[in-house]
Amino acid sequence: MAWGRRALLWPELGALISLGVVFGFFALVAGESGFLTPQGTVNYLQVAAQLGILATAVALLMIGGEFDLSVGSVIGVAGMILAIGVQVLGLPMWASILLAFGVAILVGLTNGYLVLKTGLPSFVVTLATLYILRGATIAITREVTNLTRFSGLSDPALGDPLARWFMGAPLGLPVSIWWWIGLTLAFSYLLLRTRLGNWIFASGGDPQAARNNGVPVGRVKLLLFVFTAVAATLVSVIQVLDTGSADVLRGQAKELEAIAAAVIGGCLLTGGYGSVLGASLGALTLGMVQQGIFFTGVNTDWYLSFLGAMILGSTALNYYLRRKALEAWR
Repeated sequence: MAWGRRALLWPELGALISLGVVFGFFALVAGESGFLTPQGTVNYLQVAAQLGILATAVALLMIGGEFDLSVGSVIGVAGMILAIGVQVLGLPMWASILLAFGVAILVGLTNGYLVLKTGLPSFVVTLATLYILRGATIAITREVTNLTRFSGLSDPALGDPLARWFMGAPLGLPVSIWWWIGLTLAFSYLLLRTRLGNWIFASGGDPQAARNNGVPVGRVKLLLFVFTAVAATLVSVIQVLDTGSADVLRGQAKELEAIAAAVIGGCLLTGGYGSVLGASLGALTLGMVQQGIFFTGVNTDWYLSFLGAMILGSTALNYYLRRKALEAWR
C-alpha cells in the first residue's frame, strides 16, 4: 500500500519501533515494580527530557553534516559559571544565567569558526574543545575557589524573575519536560517548515551543491553549533536550579548519549537526513532504559551495555528500513 511505503521513509519509524519494544519489555518485566506507575513514568520522562533537550539540537547539527562532542563539557562549564557568578562574584541569579548563556554562544561560535576556517572535521575540533573546556573548568575553578563543587544555589534562585523559567513543576511535571516538548516542536517546525530547515538538509547532504544554489552553508553551520552549546547550557541551568548544586564533572558522556539518541532517531552520521522528533523519541527510549533497569532491580552499571546494544540494534534497523524503502519506491 502507498501509505505503507511512505511510512518506510519516515526517519522516526525505527525510533518508534525501538521505543515500542523497550516499553513493552519493561512493562512486562518491571510493570509491577513501579515502571508503569505515574511516578515511574515521570521519572523516566525527566531523565529523557534533559537528554532530549540536548538531542534536539545535536540532531539538527548532525543533519547539517557536523558533530559537537563538546556539549558535555559545556554543561559543566555553564554550571560553574552560574555558581561562581552567584557565590563568588555576588551577581544576581539572572545575571549569572545570562553570563552562562553568553559564554555558551561564544563556545558555539568558536567551534563553528574553527571548523569552517581550518577545514578540519568537526569531530576532531569539538573533541579538542571537549578536553580544553573540561580541563580549564577544573583548573580555573580549583585555582579561584579551591573547590570543584558548589551547593546552596536553590535559595538565591527563589524570587528571581529569570530563574523561575528553569525550575519548578508546572502542572505537576518537571520544567525540563516542558522545555523538551517545546524545543522538539520548535526545532521540528524549523526543520520541516522553514527555509532555514531546507538549508540545513542541503548543507548536510551536499555542501558544495548547496553553495552553488545560494545556500549560506557557513552561516547555517555556525548557527547550529550555537544551538548545541545553548541547549547544553539550558540543561546545565535546569540541573543546577533543580539540585541546588554545580559540579565541574557534570555532563560527562552526555555528548555521546545525545548522539546516540539522534542515531536511534534516524539521523545519518553522514548528514543530510534525520528528524528532531526521531531524536526526541531516541532520548525517550534511553530514558526508559535507564529507569527501567532500576525498576527491574538489575545493577544500573549495566546501562552503558544496554546503550551500546540499543545503538547497534537501532542503527541496523534504520538502515534496513531505508533499504526496504528504496526498494519499495523503485
